[in-house]
This record gives sequence, structure tokens and C-alpha cells, in this order.
Amino acid sequence: MPDSPYDLIVIGAGPVGENVADRAVQGGLTVAIVESELVGGECSYWACMPSKTLLRSGNALRAAQRVPGAREAITGTLDVQAVLNRRNEVVADWNDAGQASWLDSAGITLVRGHGRLDGERRVVVTAEDGTTTTLTATHAVALSTGTAALLPDIPGLADAKPWTSREATSAQSVPKRLAILGGGVVGSEMATAYASFGTAVTVIARGGLLGGNEPFAGELVADALRELGADLRLGRSPERIERDGDTVTITLDDGETIEADEILVATGRVPRTMELGLETVGLPAGDWLGVDDTLRVHGADGEPIDWLYAVGDINHRALLTHQGKYQARAAGDVIAARALRKPVHDEPWGAHVATADHEAVPQVTFTDPEVASVGLTAAAAEKAGYRTRVVDYEIGNVSGAYLTAEGYTGTARMVVDEDRKAVIGVTFVGQDVADLLHSATIAVVGQVPIDRLWHAVPSYPAISEVWLRLLEGYGRPE
Repeated sequence: MPDSPYDLIVIGAGPVGENVADRAVQGGLTVAIVESELVGGECSYWACMPSKTLLRSGNALRAAQRVPGAREAITGTLDVQAVLNRRNEVVADWNDAGQASWLDSAGITLVRGHGRLDGERRVVVTAEDGTTTTLTATHAVALSTGTAALLPDIPGLADAKPWTSREATSAQSVPKRLAILGGGVVGSEMATAYASFGTAVTVIARGGLLGGNEPFAGELVADALRELGADLRLGRSPERIERDGDTVTITLDDGETIEADEILVATGRVPRTMELGLETVGLPAGDWLGVDDTLRVHGADGEPIDWLYAVGDINHRALLTHQGKYQARAAGDVIAARALRKPVHDEPWGAHVATADHEAVPQVTFTDPEVASVGLTAAAAEKAGYRTRVVDYEIGNVSGAYLTAEGYTGTARMVVDEDRKAVIGVTFVGQDVADLLHSATIAVVGQVPIDRLWHAVPSYPAISEVWLRLLEGYGRPE
């Protein structure tokens, strides 16, 4: 480890921190990255990668069962242990040697331990053995420590040894009964995975599923979960939770009780900012960090701190790995540009800003059916003051969907800004729609006029033909 200061110090070596560091190194800076757990972070070991691995096998089996010919060839049920074994391979048995090696090959110095700010451009790292190292930054410090699961204040919950997403995605055996608190992305995906494994799943949510998406998304996913055998208690809340040995008892607000072997809490996330030393630079510990579009942290006076950046989930702009990596590319590039006194392109959609965070965020929920969306929902667009027109189409009526699955069920929605005649939101719900999303993202980010979209001809027979049907529903400009 060099004795001289680094141009940039990054705290948090998940995919976001890795990308900040890599872009800064490519820009000509020296970089140290600090990590207290595994290089690769939450996404690699406890979130995106293991969760999608757990979901894939069940989704693939059901996809085959929906196609005559393939259906008849299936003679067995899901091999749960094989699924868990594959998950273990995907996460490299929670060994980060490969990702640590990549940091070295990229010219990034890895410092293992807990990093915290100690005043301006200074970071103290406490190693596992208690020894400390002080790092100084010539130009900037970037915070990329992500989030942790929120444990709601429900009597008895903390003593019931609840699972969070970490335990759900790393379990080496499957419980017979699983209760899930929360109907968001984590709750819906894990309900799908564990119901596929044969677990008796009960989902308890104060509202419907996948709130924040178009209403039909949550409704279609709820129908599919019920078909898998899941018990959905929507519009309900737990009042008390007790564990007695291997049994967890959840008492709902109407007095009904539910018993399970494990309880998964999936009710939201909190920022990992409590132990970051924010108070040494005049910021409150434990809060989300507000940033400008170049990811500089807002100080106590509301003005950006010129040397401090917060990138990824920690800034609460878009709690998605791919969106955090998008921010990271902008942040790493702008840190290098400012350090080397090169031009900064901070205009909307410029090279050094995260403009897409505002109204062009893509997201896929890998339930069965999948939910893929980008931009604004119809309700969000109305709330934002847009004059809109909404077009819906049943994806199952597209020839490609009919070939994909017998009895294909799914819905597409396009939200159009009537003043600009451009698409500002798209949602697809159905089997295999995730790969449709990037076309929608390009349309939204590029602000492609409707009359030009008519010339983007979808191939036949593919599910992407739904684009033509949406445009026909809108009507061709004269």
C-alpha cells in the first residue's frame, strides 16, 4: 500500500464502488477502495445474483410446462438441492478472491476493514484485528456503502430471529413454511422462488403487491402466486410476532394467527450511514445522503461539498444496482475531470450527470410473470403534471406470445406525453418480457417521437410485436 495520498478513496467495494474506482483509474487517478465485507457487495452475494439464480429454475420449468411437446417431456419436479448448489456456484461460495483479483488487475488498491470519515478528505480504516490505517485523498472521497434491511418496530419481531433478504438468498435448506412481511420486489420475488420449491408461503402486506408499479402488475403477480399455492394476506398488518422453538406465530391486526418455520422481513431498506463518520464533516449520521446530479453530497447548508460524493443506494435516488452503476460511471468520470481540470459536462444528459435517475429508470422484477418498466407510470405522470394518453394492450394477442406459451397472460402499457408526442413510460408484464425493456428505455431516454417510432419495425413473430400494437392503439400521426 503506497504511503502517499490517493487521488480518490472509495468506501464500499460493491458493484457501484468498483465502477466509481475503475472509471477514476481509467481517467488517470490513483484510487484506494475500502471494504469491510466481500468485494462485490450485496448484489453479488446476497441480492441480484443469488436471488435471480433461485428464481430461474422454477421460471424455466413453468415456461416449458406451458409449451405442448415440452410439457410432455417433463417427468420430474424441481430439484431444490440442485438449485441451491447452482446458487452456491454463482456466488462462488461467498468467496471474493476473484473480484479482489479484478481490483488488482484494474490498478485499484484494496484496503480491507471498516472505513469512516475523519474530517475532510481523510478516512480511517479499522481492520478485523483492530488495527487502524489513515488514508488521505488529494481530490475526493466517494461513499458507496449501500443499504441494509429495515426491521419494522413490531413487538417480538427482533426476538423472533427473522430472515432478511440475506438469509433468504443464502439459505442452504428450504423451510416447510415461510411467512413474508412485505409485498415489494424482494417479498414478491422470494415468494415466487420459495413457492416454486414447495414451501408453504404466506405473504402479509399492508397494500397490494408491487406498489409503485402500474396496478395491473401487482394484480397479475398476485394471481400467479396464488396459482403457485401462496397464501396472500393483502391489506393486513402484523401486530405481534412470537417464536417458540422452531415455530413463529404472527398475530395479524384482525386477531388471526399464522404459523411458520421462518419469517422473512422485506419491508424496505435503510442507508448504511450510521457508522461512516458523517458527523466529522457536519452531516447527521444515519440519514440518506442528498446529492446533486454529479453525485456530490449536499452539505448542511444545502450546497454541494466539492470533495464528497455519495453513489448508489445510499443517496436514495434509485435503489437498483444497474442505476447505481450508471451513477458510478458519471461520478468516476467527473471526479477525474475535476481533479485534472478538464471540462465538466453537467448539463442534462451530459457525460458527468445522472439525469436518467429522475424519470427514466428501468427495472425488472423477476417474478413469474416478469414485471419490466421504465419511466413514469400513468399515475406518476399525472402527478408530475404531464398531459398524457395511456395505451394498453394484452400481450397474449401477439403472435410471438402465442408461440412462447399456451395461454400466455400479460399486459403492456405505454404512457405518452401528448405535448411532445413522446413516450415517457412503458410497463410490460408477462413471461420473458425483461428483454423487451431496453427498447422501451431507449424510447424514453431518447425522447423518440411517436411518428419516428412507427419506423422501428418489430420482427415477426416475436413478442416485441407488441410495440406495433401499442402504436396502433395510439393511432398513426397524420
